[in-house]
Amino acid sequence: MANRWRSAGGNLRAVLQHPSSRQQAPFQSFSALYHTIQAIPRECTGNRVSVKDRAQGRIPAVVFSQELNPSTTTVRSVSKKHLLTTERKQIQAILKSVELPFFCSTRFPLQIRAGSGSSDLLESGNVLPIKIHRDEESGKILNLVFVWADEGSQLKVDVPVVFKGEDVCPGLKKGGHLNKIRTTLKYLCPAEHIPHKIEVDISKLDIGDRVFIPDVEVHPSMKLLSKNETMPICKIVATKLENPESAGV
Repeated sequence: MANRWRSAGGNLRAVLQHPSSRQQAPFQSFSALYHTIQAIPRECTGNRVSVKDRAQGRIPAVVFSQELNPSTTTVRSVSKKHLLTTERKQIQAILKSVELPFFCSTRFPLQIRAGSGSSDLLESGNVLPIKIHRDEESGKILNLVFVWADEGSQLKVDVPVVFKGEDVCPGLKKGGHLNKIRTTLKYLCPAEHIPHKIEVDISKLDIGDRVFIPDVEVHPSMKLLSKNETMPICKIVATKLENPESAGV
């Protein structure tokens, strides 16, 4: 029977990792603080207005409170949506820097100003992108959806799973194949502990070995929302059948 992990040195664990320094705290969340999204209010809605905004180099957006924990005190109004527009060049630069699919698991500061180039700040806070609408043919971004992600708020997040150690994985070196069963894991977690990504180390897996969700270490405040916890995250499977031992003819 295949083991979850095989290691002569003891149990292995898949560890939550972040893109910054190795010296940082094990469960410190990643926030793209160097990218402050600039937006201005959008009072009107409708296709014509959106087309005009896009023609002017802007992307329509909306930000609202997800409010998954009504008992949590929040300064945000849960009933009011903020209709905004953002600068296409800035969003494209952020996507180039942060890269998909990590964009929707990264918190960003947001500043809502009175107008384009205005120094009059109407509101600010941290937001989490939850959806990017694109044109099916051109791939051009049509609009963006954000939720407020201030500290203390509880949010649902699909965290991308990234696999590392493929270049030294014993099972892959033997001709095995990495079956990536889960590419994301859904959690309910405080905004300040949203992980940028989850890295799963497969560097010591052999053919038949699997990694399960309990093998992944995350911040203790994070609650798993993914269904079927017994389904493995990944598995090393054989791609070639072993030749049967020669039998006398």
